[in-house]
Amino acid sequence: MDRLLRDLQYIKGVGPKRSRQLQRLGLNSVFDLLWNIPRAYFNRSSTTRIAGLQNGQPANIRGKVGLTKTSRSRGGMVIFKALVQDQSGAATAVWFNQPFMTEIIKTGQEVFLSGRARLSYEGIQLQVSEYEVITDEDSHSPILPIYSLTEGLSQKLIRSLTLTSLREYMDFYPEILNEELKRKYKLCSIEYAFNNIHFPDSREAYRQARRRLALEELLLFQLQLEKAERGAAASEYIIHKEKSKLVDKIADDLPFKLTPAQRRVVGEIFADMEAPRPMNRLLQGDVGAGKTIVAALAMAKAVASGFQAAIMAPTEILAEQHYLTMDKIFTAQRVIVAHLTGGTSAGERRLILEAIKNGKIDILVGTHALIQADIEFASLGLVVIDEQHRFGVRQRAALSRKGAAPDVLVMTATPIPRTLALTVYGDLSLSVIDQLPPGRKTVKTRLVKPEYRLRVYRYVQEQVTGGAQAYVVCPLVEESEKQDLQAAVSLYEELQARLLPDLNVGLIHGRLKPMEKEMAMRMFKQGQIQVLVSTSVIEVGVDVPNASVMVIEQAERFGLSQLHQLRGRVGRGRLQSYCFLIADPQKEEAVQRLQAIERTADGFQLAEEDLKIRGPGEFWGIKQHGLDGLKAANLIKDQKLVEISRQLSREFIPHHDDRLIEKYINLKFNKSNQVAPN
Repeated sequence: MDRLLRDLQYIKGVGPKRSRQLQRLGLNSVFDLLWNIPRAYFNRSSTTRIAGLQNGQPANIRGKVGLTKTSRSRGGMVIFKALVQDQSGAATAVWFNQPFMTEIIKTGQEVFLSGRARLSYEGIQLQVSEYEVITDEDSHSPILPIYSLTEGLSQKLIRSLTLTSLREYMDFYPEILNEELKRKYKLCSIEYAFNNIHFPDSREAYRQARRRLALEELLLFQLQLEKAERGAAASEYIIHKEKSKLVDKIADDLPFKLTPAQRRVVGEIFADMEAPRPMNRLLQGDVGAGKTIVAALAMAKAVASGFQAAIMAPTEILAEQHYLTMDKIFTAQRVIVAHLTGGTSAGERRLILEAIKNGKIDILVGTHALIQADIEFASLGLVVIDEQHRFGVRQRAALSRKGAAPDVLVMTATPIPRTLALTVYGDLSLSVIDQLPPGRKTVKTRLVKPEYRLRVYRYVQEQVTGGAQAYVVCPLVEESEKQDLQAAVSLYEELQARLLPDLNVGLIHGRLKPMEKEMAMRMFKQGQIQVLVSTSVIEVGVDVPNASVMVIEQAERFGLSQLHQLRGRVGRGRLQSYCFLIADPQKEEAVQRLQAIERTADGFQLAEEDLKIRGPGEFWGIKQHGLDGLKAANLIKDQKLVEISRQLSREFIPHHDDRLIEKYINLKFNKSNQVAPN
C-alpha cells in the first residue's frame, strides 16, 4: 500500500505548481486520486439534437460555441450566455452567477452541455447545470467522468492523471475481501470497481463498481468504530466525585432557569462522568438551544472533582467567545480560565503552558493549538470539543491523550437525524437538547428575488439607522478562494459606496489574519461597525445580540444546514429579527432548499429535509471525518449496504495482516493527506 502514498507532485504531468492546485481539492497522493469519485458523468453516446429540445425537460446536447456575452440583471446578477449550434439548430446556453465562465467557454469550442431547456422570447435556452469542453475525444470510454475542479485545473488533466494511476498503481491496491465473501455478497473485484467508477463501460458496470466501493468504505468505517469501542472498553477511566458545591453555585448564579431538555441532558452527562468508564458523548442542540451552559456545568463538575477541563473550538472567533463566556461564569467562583490559540503571543503562551502543567489553570479554552505536543496538563479530566464536525477523529483523540482517559463531550449545532448520528458517531452516546429556551423569538425568513434587492437594502438602512446591526453574507464561490475573496470585497465596496453609504460597513473573510478578524468582530460587537459583510466564516459561534438583520446574497449557493447556521447569528437579542435570502434558483434542488428554510426554523426538521434533498455527502457543508471519508457510499440511499457492512464486519477475516487494515482505515478516514517522498 505504500506505493499508493506516492506524492502526486512526482507523477508525470504534475510538478510543484499543479501539486499545490491538486492539494486544494484534497488530492495529495495516488490513493486520494483513486478515491476521487466523479461527481457526474457525460454519456457521449446519448445526446439530444437541439431542434428536439422540449420546454421544461432536462437534456444533454453537443454543439459548437458561437458568440458569447455577459450581462447583469436589474438585481445585479451576472448572466453568461453562449450561442451553441449543432446540425439541427441553435440554442442559447445560460449560466447564472458564474462570471468566471468567460474564461472557460470560448467561441469555436466544441462542448457537451447538460441542463433544462426553457422557451423564452429569445428562442430556446438551456439553463446549464454541467458543461464539458471537448478536448479528449481519444478517451477509451464513451462515458466521461466529471470531477470537482479548482482554479487552474481542467477535466482533461484530472482524467489523464486518474487513468495513469489506474494503469500504473492498481496492482498495489490491496484486495481485502477473499473470494468467498465476494461471492456471498455478489461483489466485483476492487480493480474492476476503481476502473469502472472512473471510466465505466456501461451503466451496469458503474452500478457494480459503486456498490463494491460503497461497501468497501462502509466496512472500513465499521471496523474503525469497533476498534474505537474496544479501545474505550480497555482503557483507564476517571470517576468524577465532587468535593465542593461548585456546580450548584454556578447553576444558582445563572440569570435563567435551565429548560427541561437541558436538565435531562445534564443528568445524562453527569451519570457518564460518575461511571467507571470513559465518557464519549455527542451533545446535539439546535442553534440557541443552550449547549454552552450544559458544557459549563460539565466543566464545573470536573473542576469540583479536582480535575482540569479543556474546550476546543474550530475557529479563533468561537474560541474567544467561549473564553469570554466561561470567564464570566466562573470568575466569581475563583475558577481560573485561560485562553490559548495560534494568535497567543510567545510570552503569554509560555506562562499559560507553565500554569497548565502546574495545575494553576482549571479550564483551558482554545483552538487546535490545544493539541500541540508541548502542552501538558496536570490532571485533565474532561475534554469538550465544540462543532465536532470541523475536527476529525485524530484531533479528538489527540486532545484526549493529554490526560489519563479523560471524559469526552463533543458538541454540534448542526442537527443530525438520530439514525444518521448513530451511524456516523457510532462510538459516541447521544444526547439531544430538543427544546429552545422560552422567550426566544423566531427569526422571520423571507425569500427575495434579485429584482427586489434594493428594497432589502433600504430596509437594512431603516433598521440600522434605528439602532440595530446587520450581517450581509456574500455568495459562496466554490471554484476558487480568490473568487471567494473577490466576491466579498466587491460586495463590501458596493454597499459602502452605493447601497449603504451613510453606514459604517465592515468586512471579514477567511484570508484575514487572526488579529484582523478579531478586531473586526470586536468592532462589530461594540457597535462601531453597523453592517458586517462576511463570507461564511461567521457561520458558527458569533454572538452579537444587537444584530437583528441578515441578508444572504445568492442564497441558492449555500446548503440548507449552512443557511440555518447563518440565520442563527441573528435572533439572539430582544429585537425581532429577519433573514432575507436573495436568490434566483435555477435547479429544483435549490428551490426545495430555499422553500424549506423559509418555511421552518426547526433545525432537526430542516436536517431531515436536507438529507432527503441532497443526501449526507453534502449534509455538513464542510469536510467531516466520517462523511469526508465516504466517497462512494450514501448513508441515506445505502441503508441496506450499511446493514450488510455491519454483518460483513462480523465475518471479516483480514486477507492481509491487521497492520495493513489499520493503515487502510487511517488513510480512508484519518490520514488521507499522508504522502510518501519520491
